Amino acid sequence: MASMNDHPGEQAAQEPVKLLAIRETPLSLDEVFRAVGDDAAGGTALFVGTVRNHDGGADVDELGYSCHPSAEAEMRRVAEKVVAEYPVRALAAVHRIGDLRVGDLAVVVAVSCPHRGEAFEACRKLIDDLKHEVPIWKHQKFSDGTEEWVGAC
Repeated sequence: MASMNDHPGEQAAQEPVKLLAIRETPLSLDEVFRAVGDDAAGGTALFVGTVRNHDGGADVDELGYSCHPSAEAEMRRVAEKVVAEYPVRALAAVHRIGDLRVGDLAVVVAVSCPHRGEAFEACRKLIDDLKHEVPIWKHQKFSDGTEEWVGAC
């Protein structure tokens, strides 16, 4: 029987979920990227969601994010599901709440895996599930005076 030391590059990560947070302060690409660094990972995928100046053909002037108190727990549930489905070495996700301007970082997620294809797939699963399952809502104010809530039921 082989010991874990026979194949150090194949050792399971202690805890692959390295960083999860919902913050009112600006997000850092460097922090998220550093969080998923792993010597056994051959691929790291990073997704950055930014505030754009339009939505549905309308000009966006202001945008605010808010969340339910359970949002971080739901983010952890989503992250652990991704870890269970993919060979994740390390995973990180941070989402901003509060008032944001066009160009601001709204969400940053990253995943490192043994190979690039797995990293891309796991990162896409992470951001897609985060957007669909974590109770974070976007309030957009348009230049024509109209407003819209996105993600609020």
